[in-house]
Amino acid sequence: MSIEIRVPTLGESVTEATIARWLKRPGDTVAQDEPLVELETDKVNLEVPSPASGVLEAILVEAGKDVAVGTVVGRIAEGAVAPAPAPAVSAAAPGEPARALAPEVRAGPAARKEAAEAGIALAAVTPTGPKGTVTREDVRAAAAAAAVHGAGAEPAMAPAPAAPPSPAPPAVAPGRAAREERVRMTRLRKRIAERLKEAQNTAAMLTTFNEVDMSAVIALRERYQDAFVKKHGVKLGFMSFFVKASIEALKAFPAVNAEIDGEEIVYKHYYDIGVAVSTDQGLVVPVVRDADLLSFADIEKRIADLGKRAREGKLAIEELQGGTFTITNGGIFGSLLSTPILNPPQVGILGMHKIQERPMVVAGRIEPRPMMYLALSYDHRIIDGREAVSFLVRVKECIEAPERMLLEA
Repeated sequence: MSIEIRVPTLGESVTEATIARWLKRPGDTVAQDEPLVELETDKVNLEVPSPASGVLEAILVEAGKDVAVGTVVGRIAEGAVAPAPAPAVSAAAPGEPARALAPEVRAGPAARKEAAEAGIALAAVTPTGPKGTVTREDVRAAAAAAAVHGAGAEPAMAPAPAAPPSPAPPAVAPGRAAREERVRMTRLRKRIAERLKEAQNTAAMLTTFNEVDMSAVIALRERYQDAFVKKHGVKLGFMSFFVKASIEALKAFPAVNAEIDGEEIVYKHYYDIGVAVSTDQGLVVPVVRDADLLSFADIEKRIADLGKRAREGKLAIEELQGGTFTITNGGIFGSLLSTPILNPPQVGILGMHKIQERPMVVAGRIEPRPMMYLALSYDHRIIDGREAVSFLVRVKECIEAPERMLLEA
């Protein structure tokens, strides 16, 4: 009996996906719930499990094709058992032992093209990408290593007389990459571009700036870090302080936690904070639900878990939806100052930046202080400048005197 493999419901507002790759080939035995095919959506990559145990009978949609929710992409012969194949061997010269074929190598189109042009076998490249994927940078590193090891090597024997040279030179010199390449944008990258452009075209977006002295938070972390890690199994980072400080500011200025729906303003009395995470596929914003009800330790655990699974491509679509406010930290990449772009339909986003010692006047004296620039981008359609500036001042006050957040002062 044949059972259809269909594209599952992918979540709110996601109606189609791209077949990223098949994890099985026709004739392979599969167990129920074993991953069969990887789908790429505009939010996350996800694996579709086998609906039954049996043999993959047919692949109806190949990798690289777009599919709508509900599309039949393959069939499983339920209960069938594939015959045990003979060990795959490569052709060998007389007298030489047969060699087993190398397992399939995970690599994207850019990496495969780079390897072909450089004359590098993908199986010989050490992968560093997610799930053992060979990246373009891995291929380039292997090509560079091959060039170094091959420099100055003596040929094993004199070459045979060469045929007359072809009048047309090769398009790319051996060992060199092409000057240009074209790679199709992933769904996630296209969606990021669409949303950023949508934010620019729709919102009346402005940014206000301030700076915050990080001395108190740094001292607090140093004083309690060891005990915190011992008790909770996670480090006390800066992000939990900024999540807590943002929630205090959102409570004081509820318009920053709202959104526009047609001609109405929707004020939200819950605090689902999105935390921007950079991955190999692009920027994603997993959401920490009901962050106002969480402790510092709970926030740090949630952020660590979401960030890890985001980089591994294991987030569920639901974990990327429904945020009310976003925090992004360009400081981890060395950014000193930036203007973050809104994450629609949210009307506010807080940008953190690099901590840098600067001379500051403290009680009439110049002292070096660890300072961070903060940026709040906001939608001027419902947030006035006074509210935006006051919001950022409130965040600054909470960070410079973190005990306020514990005392709710």
